[in-house]
Amino acid sequence: MSVPRPSRRQALTWGGAAVTAAGAAAAWRSVFTGEPRPGGDLTLSTGVPSGVYARYGRLLQSQLARDLPEVRMRLTASEGSVQNIERLLAGEADFTIATADSLAAHQAAGGEGSDRMRACARLYDDYLHLVVPRDSAVRGARDLGGLLVGVGQDQSGVQLVTRELLAAAGLDMDKDVSPVREGINAMPRMLEAGRLDGFFWSGGLPTSAVRQLSQRAQIRLVPLGELLQPLRARGPHTAYYRAAVMPPDAYPEIAGGQVIDTLAVANLLVTTVDADAALTEQITRSVINGRDRIGRQVHAAQRVDLRTAIYTQPLELHPGAGAYYRSVKS
Repeated sequence: MSVPRPSRRQALTWGGAAVTAAGAAAAWRSVFTGEPRPGGDLTLSTGVPSGVYARYGRLLQSQLARDLPEVRMRLTASEGSVQNIERLLAGEADFTIATADSLAAHQAAGGEGSDRMRACARLYDDYLHLVVPRDSAVRGARDLGGLLVGVGQDQSGVQLVTRELLAAAGLDMDKDVSPVREGINAMPRMLEAGRLDGFFWSGGLPTSAVRQLSQRAQIRLVPLGELLQPLRARGPHTAYYRAAVMPPDAYPEIAGGQVIDTLAVANLLVTTVDADAALTEQITRSVINGRDRIGRQVHAAQRVDLRTAIYTQPLELHPGAGAYYRSVKS
């Protein structure tokens, strides 16, 4: 009987030879026994180049290179959470980052492979932004009717939450506003040029593209906190939004110096049930060990914490991640 050739997920290299998942697991355990360490290639799907996912991914890649240099983490840009989930389940990525609401929406829609997703860690929260010119008449999401609104790219978590926020405000994204399906790489410049009346963004604090815009142009952040209750009433997939405030020091160039009531949603580092347990344990370890180093450049990453990392709803923890958390608490 022929033995099926192991897939990229099932095989790493060790001493120049391919090893199957069982052998790879033993090889990964060598990290802790002083034996030769394995090597291999992994793919992490991140986000748009100017977003926090991409910056976090680059720094996690660097951290893993320090912790386990024989493993090469390849980064691929994406439109955001929705595309990341699709890539993960299609086998085009081994790990990815996605928001809890996008994962819950995939589950609620009966998306193929939903039961295969597992989490490594809760990373940091995305804060929902509605950015408008400072002299705009928009004081709440309900005022966006008939305006040109940046809603995020089609496979982004930004567009998913924008659609939900507008619905909670009584607006249909496709009928009541003029939606512009662009990402954070384009929306700030479009607002500055007068080609948008406002744009939505969901990202860690501070998002560099928003901060840079605030240094070039007079802008304002519109409070969104009043939408929490009508948002949660839209179904169980919206249960992962929480009330939050944006502190003044997130964007100090924005006039006013006041906190902004808004909403937040957690980001998770995600893999599948097929991922090798020992590899997943090591990557989870790198996430936690790299918090301070990564957080110096991506401030949102300072929120990564052992006490909260295990709260990965709506996904179960991957067994490898669970093994890491048990090891540091024993």
